[in-house]
Amino acid sequence: TILYEHPITFSTSRETWATMTHCSNQSIPSHKTVFILLGFPALQETPLPLFFTFLALYTFIVVGNVLILVAVVGDPRLHKPMYFFLCNLSAVDILFTTTTVPKMLAMFLFQHNTISFEGCFLQMYSFHSLGVMESFILVVMAYDRYEAICHPLHYPVRMTPQANARLAASAWAMALIIPAPVMVETSQLEYTARATVEHCFCDHLAVVRAACQDAGTEQQTFIGFCIAMTVSLVPLFLVLFSYGKILASILRIASQEGRAKAFSTCTSHLMVVGTYYSSIAVAYVSYQMEMAIDLHVLSNVICAILAPMLNPLIYTLRNKDVKEAIKTVFQHLSSCICNTP
Repeated sequence: TILYEHPITFSTSRETWATMTHCSNQSIPSHKTVFILLGFPALQETPLPLFFTFLALYTFIVVGNVLILVAVVGDPRLHKPMYFFLCNLSAVDILFTTTTVPKMLAMFLFQHNTISFEGCFLQMYSFHSLGVMESFILVVMAYDRYEAICHPLHYPVRMTPQANARLAASAWAMALIIPAPVMVETSQLEYTARATVEHCFCDHLAVVRAACQDAGTEQQTFIGFCIAMTVSLVPLFLVLFSYGKILASILRIASQEGRAKAFSTCTSHLMVVGTYYSSIAVAYVSYQMEMAIDLHVLSNVICAILAPMLNPLIYTLRNKDVKEAIKTVFQHLSSCICNTP
């Protein structure tokens, strides 16, 4: 989702737009603009700790999600709708972090803090599209659990491989389409030759704030905020609605063992949903507080990588089938290493 690094207001007061660039006489054709990523101003003297910290986090995210992909693809017992959608979630998490973290690592290690106009908007579009996709795939996973628990007899008929592929493709298509108009409109704003972005990557509002001040900047802020709320709250409502139906269905099960078994199939997904929306809530609340720019940026970055980092951990620890499949993967790797001459 589109997250904001500063308190959100929509007035044109001097305070609101004090940090906007007044550059009516300095603007140039947008495609010639080079963006300067500010990063963490207070930590520029010690970039190596930042580099190794984010390198470790990125490695953990990629390895954890790749393990889930390999485990699900390689184990026929996991060729079920729930795990097909889990593969989509893992792929999204890998791509989501890959759009931002490698550039951040280059910035920390080599002080490569510039990014071209095209590169910035490609990164922005990818980041927000994949963020939207994460929320959509969580809705699809909730729908899968709804069908499995509330309509168990119809589940094999409704959740066929073709139906699953259509659900996933629809989620991907909508996620790729929704942010596009805002990205195009933001690219039409005026910028100076070297525009400073108060962030580690090209987030929407950070780039809008780097534009020359005019009526378009306020409009883009408002539109971005509305889209962020829509793609966050509507999926959340659908997930909560699905689990309301699921809970009602579970409570109608006579045996306690049956209720526990039915609910256990939802716990991993519920924890992932809780992690995802908790990070959004914490980020939003923190941005409404008066904090140093470093803390705002750090809060945004941590919240952006929190869910991709915890998702594979949650499914590995909480889901018995995934845990067994990953053990099998490690056993195969160990045997291959041991048999290597």
